[in-house]
Amino acid sequence: MQTKIIATGLFLLCFTLPSKVLAKNYDEIVVFGDSFSDPGNVFNATEEAIPPSSSYFNGRFSNGPIWVEYLASELGINFNPKTNFAYGGATTGFENIGVGYLPGLQQQIYSFTSANQSADPNSLYIVWAGTNDYLDYFFGGSPNPSQAVANLTDAVKALVTVGAKDIMVVNQPNLGNFPVTGGSSQTSTILNTYTSVHNSQLKANLNFLNQELSSDINIISLDVDSLYNRIIAVPEEFGFTNVTDSCIGESSVVPINISDQPIACTPNKFLFWDQVHPTTTTHKLIAELAFSVLKLESVPEPPTILGVIIVSILGTVGFRKHS
Repeated sequence: MQTKIIATGLFLLCFTLPSKVLAKNYDEIVVFGDSFSDPGNVFNATEEAIPPSSSYFNGRFSNGPIWVEYLASELGINFNPKTNFAYGGATTGFENIGVGYLPGLQQQIYSFTSANQSADPNSLYIVWAGTNDYLDYFFGGSPNPSQAVANLTDAVKALVTVGAKDIMVVNQPNLGNFPVTGGSSQTSTILNTYTSVHNSQLKANLNFLNQELSSDINIISLDVDSLYNRIIAVPEEFGFTNVTDSCIGESSVVPINISDQPIACTPNKFLFWDQVHPTTTTHKLIAELAFSVLKLESVPEPPTILGVIIVSILGTVGFRKHS
């Protein structure tokens, strides 16, 4: 009860802003990253083999549309797969831990900047990668959060160099809370440590970039980690009944040997679709959070007020979902 009261209060706080607060009108969304944002690039590259159509939706690593599709709809933009360069398995570097010949984040960025020496300054650019850097732990790799964050920083700088103005950078949800840990407390601790260091260093780097770059460059941080933590803490607020297990059962670290087991759950009640990827219901919540952040970016309010409101966003999202 107390949680719902807090969420309601925060919701009302947001609406002390001007009565009509809209996000900026973007021409399009340009996306770089991994399977969380992949609309079917791996699916097409593997002749529709990964992920299998038996348990995944139209090449998405989920059971329905993914967050950037929902966000495009919220922004009134027609989603264009041709401006989405995300590939499942991509690390923040040059490697792809799923399908070796597919690109990592750096190749995605390079391909875009090489072909677009003058990028559209009125588009929203999104960078979300890092999960596969840490899932490489399962393959005997030695994840390095400092290198991952440096790669993300380089990606942002490269986009700025060709004219990008608004760049949203997403942090990492606590991977130790994902079903991929198999319930191992040791694995959970290791992955959560990686995530914590990653997010701390990413926040510091993005703050520095916002100070270092020209005032017309807007680096927008999206705190997905806090959203996941809130969902796991109070799942009923979001309509979930299971935030620990994967909806379709056992599966390997993606995108290798993606599960082709039949659906054995009520998808909209689960946080996780497989051992790593969120359900489309979760994707929609991520999009709502992103849209809320973009709306705040458009509000000419004093810094102190904005700070309070930003803290309140998660409560707002929770209230909207509950209602």
